[in-house]
Amino acid sequence: MADLRPIAAPFVALGPSGVAIRARLKDLAPEDEKVLRLVGAHLGSLASKDLKARCADGLEHSTESWAARKRHLTAQSSSRWAGSITRATHDQWALARRGQAAHVQSLEAGITTIRHRLSLPVGHKGTKRAPGGYRSAHEWFHKTRRLHVLEDRLERVRADREAGWVHVVRGGKRLLGARHNLDTAQLTGAGWRERWEAGRWFLQADGESGKGFGNETVRITPEGEVSIKLPAPLADLANARHGRYVLAAKVRFRHRGQEWADRVEADRAVAYRIHYDTGRGRWYTDAAWQIPPARTLPLEAALTHGVIGVDTNADHLAAWRLDTHGNPVGRPRRFFYDLSAGAQHRDAQVRHALTRLLNWAKTCGVKAIAVEDLDFQAEKTREKHGHKRRFRQLISGMPTGRLRARLTSMADATGVTIIAVDPAYTSKWGAQHWQKPMAGPTRKTTRHDAASIAVGRRAQGHPIRRRTTPPRAHQSDVHGHRTVQADRRVPGREEPRPRIPGPRTRSVPPDAASKRATRTSKTVRGVRSDQVWVQDSLLLTD
Repeated sequence: MADLRPIAAPFVALGPSGVAIRARLKDLAPEDEKVLRLVGAHLGSLASKDLKARCADGLEHSTESWAARKRHLTAQSSSRWAGSITRATHDQWALARRGQAAHVQSLEAGITTIRHRLSLPVGHKGTKRAPGGYRSAHEWFHKTRRLHVLEDRLERVRADREAGWVHVVRGGKRLLGARHNLDTAQLTGAGWRERWEAGRWFLQADGESGKGFGNETVRITPEGEVSIKLPAPLADLANARHGRYVLAAKVRFRHRGQEWADRVEADRAVAYRIHYDTGRGRWYTDAAWQIPPARTLPLEAALTHGVIGVDTNADHLAAWRLDTHGNPVGRPRRFFYDLSAGAQHRDAQVRHALTRLLNWAKTCGVKAIAVEDLDFQAEKTREKHGHKRRFRQLISGMPTGRLRARLTSMADATGVTIIAVDPAYTSKWGAQHWQKPMAGPTRKTTRHDAASIAVGRRAQGHPIRRRTTPPRAHQSDVHGHRTVQADRRVPGREEPRPRIPGPRTRSVPPDAASKRATRTSKTVRGVRSDQVWVQDSLLLTD
């Protein structure tokens, strides 16, 4: 127990701070699609130049340089388009800096692991806390070479970070690398070019409260009419007043459509993004706005009706309902999903599984769901797990961050509170203390089901360990059933059961008098009767 790391206290996850919805631009005219492509390409080129200038500034970025960049962009577009471009540039640069810091941390962890294993003799066995030496001299030699590679790479990344340099590709590094591996990516040259150009277009505008329908650049009316403020070089393409172009297609938001319409009618800020899906050949528009964070319930109030513990796995969610005392109620539930296909398919599978989980929680009347606060960023390095490639792929494919964020967002609309708990030892201790006791002749309890009980009990503040079973001689009503999982503050928790007259369980002999009172006699003498027997006189006859 001395080697166990401290367990963090459970906490209530914060609700979403924004809303994003999507709708399809149907029945676009050829002229509309042509204008969208021209505007996206023109603003995309400006965004690329602005990102290049921002990366060149590095850590010397200031308000004056930002204002100069915005003035330069305003002359070739508009002031609002320039503001949207510079804001997107700053967000992308900040994201690259965070990724750079994570890369440094990963390299440092890999170097530390290799140095430790190289310092041990070949074939030295490791422990639960530290890996052992390498299995052969051949592997030891190649790891010494990899150590030098990682040290050189770390030196370059640290130098870039200290100088403020980041490496960013508009459109994505993965798509850029696919250009040299078209067969592996299952793309043609023309198909790759189409995806590359569409990924580098820029058609997004920030909202502004007080302006017409919440956005002056990309405006969508409650009836679904879409109009775009054209940049200055493309003003001759306008078909409406004030240099605007009105699309023939209408937009209809089905999800949160009434909420969006109320916001637009009140001229509150709404940000829009128009993009093209090359795989489906469709145009979409996204609407997003900020919402005040919902007030979260205190932890004690959220647990008044029990909790549902959820264990996250590679292909399903294992869930079990617990009462207020931490006792499992009913049967475990499993919500399966398939993460073997593309990103959109994986996202849809996760949403369907979470929808079923929330519907089950509403049916049970439970107002809290406990999930593990998982983070595998430091766990999926090849230096830590070595040849366990399938295990690294397994933990890399688990949607831990996206699952919790989406569950929190979906639960906010249903009134369910999400409680995040420390995932340490939940699978191990759950299987140790709950897998065998919860199994039965008709129910097979898996290790994941037992882990869900551990997650729920940790959220409630109960220990995962079940109470120690007393000796067989003491398992009677005389001393009380000490294995009952009751709360420590429940009155009479350690006292014997109250004496109830009448038939009892097999552990207590029945009361002979009460049993005889309800038993029907088999003899005439023993039959009870409320009648009074009277001996009549003999009849007198002649």
